[in-house]
Amino acid sequence: MSSEQRPSPGSALITGATAGIGAAYARRLAADGWDLILVARDAERLDSVAADLTGRHGRRVEVIPADLSTEDGCAAVERRLCAEPPVELLVNNAGHSANRSFVQSTAEVETRLLRLNVHAVMRLSLAALRPMTQRGRGAVINVSSVSGFAPIMPGSTYPASKAWVTNFSESIGQSVRPFGVRVMAVCPGYTRTEFHSRAGINTSGLPGWAWLQADDVVADSLRDLHKGKFVSVPSWRYKVAVAALRHAPRGLLQAVTRDTRGRLRRDAA
Repeated sequence: MSSEQRPSPGSALITGATAGIGAAYARRLAADGWDLILVARDAERLDSVAADLTGRHGRRVEVIPADLSTEDGCAAVERRLCAEPPVELLVNNAGHSANRSFVQSTAEVETRLLRLNVHAVMRLSLAALRPMTQRGRGAVINVSSVSGFAPIMPGSTYPASKAWVTNFSESIGQSVRPFGVRVMAVCPGYTRTEFHSRAGINTSGLPGWAWLQADDVVADSLRDLHKGKFVSVPSWRYKVAVAALRHAPRGLLQAVTRDTRGRLRRDAA
């Protein structure tokens, strides 16, 4: 059966869908027969990605240009989540990291980070889960991070935002499971995407083995969602790392971390 003839499993809405893990979800779900609603800030890039996916897989692809760190952006996506045809899968992937110490940051920068990493995840999850629980089916995947398991980036508020995403997903997932709905946090480690370069984060000191591929992260997460997990940690390497993060002394973690995005430079303090 050709891709044009396959029945669709439903509609999936993906935020941050034009690059990295979000784009990998879009490719995989389109190949699996899903219709897509793609959300990102760059309207021109959204149109390009949508045209490519439609051409390759013959799926229906909607686009919503929206900045989820703003009220208008969140509201636009909330409206689609409550409209028809229903969204059967929400992937909250959009996120941001500030390459500066909290002490050297500004309220504006930190508020934008929290609005995108936390506030938008909460609002869109709420908008999606209400109709899902009423229908008795659906799923939400919230893209979190291994960094959320411990304060391994001294001075950075990014891990704190991801700790919230992981705990939120696990808690809400337990509450909606009796209604036939799944919520899962996927917690990848370092993944080769545009994320770090766009944030101005220097990753040259990280060894090659530390890096994951976005397509592998997506494949692992969808397999774990099917298994009914509340938290997915792709790759055995990062499963081991999470176990260490949960049990190692905090002083040791701070001494060995190589991620310096939140370090306070004395010459700029």
